[in-house]
Amino acid sequence: MTGTVDPRPAVIDKRLAGVRRILAVTGWKGGIGKSLTASTLALLFSRKGLRTGLFDLDFSGASCHLILGAGGVFPEEEKGIVPPLVSGVRLMSAAFFSKNRAIPLRGAEASSAMLELLAITRWGELDFLVLDMPPGIGDAGLDVVRWMRRAELMVVTTPSVLAQESAKRALALYQRLGVKTAGVVENMRRGEPLPAFEGAQTLGSIDFDPGLEPAIGDPDRLLKTAFARGLSDIADKHFLKGG
Repeated sequence: MTGTVDPRPAVIDKRLAGVRRILAVTGWKGGIGKSLTASTLALLFSRKGLRTGLFDLDFSGASCHLILGAGGVFPEEEKGIVPPLVSGVRLMSAAFFSKNRAIPLRGAEASSAMLELLAITRWGELDFLVLDMPPGIGDAGLDVVRWMRRAELMVVTTPSVLAQESAKRALALYQRLGVKTAGVVENMRRGEPLPAFEGAQTLGSIDFDPGLEPAIGDPDRLLKTAFARGLSDIADKHFLKGG
């Protein structure tokens, strides 16, 4: 294979040709609500009448299928893989193929597996494709923005100093690489709103919601939580009204 050109990156561009906007929900720190934000945002877009896809790119800890209660569904094969419709959202996840187990991939293996999944997935026409980004600042996240060049980062953080500092460092790195940033969302706010991040607008803050955890796995119940209402306000202001 030495000297050959991998055709898959070009295939990804074709797969995404019908997608109007790509939001990559990320945060670079565990326990901040990244997957819940990505999943709920996708549900909100769908409920507002938008054609929406959700791509769970966390190979080691995929959870969007659990949040949406996607038991018993599986992608269809038709000149690629067609994501199943779950609560109005087209959902793709490595969990469909791993029998809900972590995938033990490292280095080049992980990059190749992600590239393959990106290349075989057929999204068709979408208004929004929401990405639940891989954790951390490693190769996986950098690969995604390299192969999905139109993706805009939606950064999730919390009042934790550690979460905010991790987000600031990683955001600065991605901005140096020319990755577009939609903005920063503070989750689990308990006091004063998040201070501004250099080079990125603050989209809004969502108060800590003790009723969120019991709603996981039930999309209708999830959309009735205070968390979802706060995220809906952010979506309306920044993504659905010329934002």
